[in-house]
Amino acid sequence: MRSFSEPFTRVGDAALHGTISVGNPLFSASALSSRGLSHPGLDARTDPTCHTSPPEQRSLTSRLPPESLGEGELTEDDPKVYLEASDLWTQFHKCGTEMVITKSGRRMFPPLRARCAGMDREARYVVLMDIVAADDCRYKFHNSRWMVAGKADPEMPKRMYIHPDSPATGQQWMSKVVNFHKLKLTNNMSDKQGFTILNSMHKYQPRFHIVKTNDILKLPYSTFRTYVFCETEFIAVTAYQNDKITQLKIDNNPFAKGFRDTGNGRREKRQVVIQFVTK
Repeated sequence: MRSFSEPFTRVGDAALHGTISVGNPLFSASALSSRGLSHPGLDARTDPTCHTSPPEQRSLTSRLPPESLGEGELTEDDPKVYLEASDLWTQFHKCGTEMVITKSGRRMFPPLRARCAGMDREARYVVLMDIVAADDCRYKFHNSRWMVAGKADPEMPKRMYIHPDSPATGQQWMSKVVNFHKLKLTNNMSDKQGFTILNSMHKYQPRFHIVKTNDILKLPYSTFRTYVFCETEFIAVTAYQNDKITQLKIDNNPFAKGFRDTGNGRREKRQVVIQFVTK
C-alpha cells in the first residue's frame, strides 16, 4: 500500500455535487502558510482546495455512464470521473453515512469506486484520493439525528492514497473500474501502515484526484484535477450510531451475508454484524 502524506486545508461548503477543481493541494496557499512558506500569486481566494470551478466547468455529466460519451471524447485529454454505485451512496447519504474507524484500520462500505473517461489513451496518469474534513465541527448523534456538538478537534496528519496501479496509461484506467477498496480508516495517530487517520464524530469528504505524470515523485510539482461527489460524505465513528445505517450495511455489504436477519435472534445478529460488517 502506498500513500503520500502532506498537510491539507479543509474543504468547506463550496465542495459542491460533482464539481471539479484544478490545482495542486500539496502546494495550496493554506498548506504552504502552515509551514511558513508562500507561493507567488497564490492566496486563499485562489486556493485550489477551497473553491469550485465556474458552473460551465462543473462535471455535470458525472452521473452519466461512460458508454454515453462519444468515441472522440474518450480520446481527448479532458479526464472525467464517474462515481460507481452512486444510487447506493445516495441511500446512505440520505440517512447520514457513517464509517467505522479502528486502531487496526477498517475498510469503507460502500467502497469508493469510480470509472474514468476523457483521458489521453497513450499518456500516463496517477490516480489517487484523499479524505478531508468537511467542516470545523464535532458531531453527536442525539434524538435519532446528527447535530453539531462543538468545535472540531485538531486535525490528524493528512495522507493521500495513491492507487497501486499508478502510473498507468489512460487506456488502462478507462478499461476498468478504479477501485479504492484497500484504503483503510484508522484513529491511530501513530499509524505506520499508510492508513487514513481520522477523528471520531467528525464529518469528512473523500476526493478523487487525477494527475497527468509518468512519475509519482513528480506529484508535488504537478497539477491535480480534483473531483468531489457530495453523496460520499460521511461521519467517522468507532461504533455505528444510526440503526438505519446499520441495516443498510447489513442489506448491502456482501461480507455481512452470514449475519443477515432470518427471523429469530435479530437483535443478537445485529450486535454481531456491527463488529464485522465493514471488515
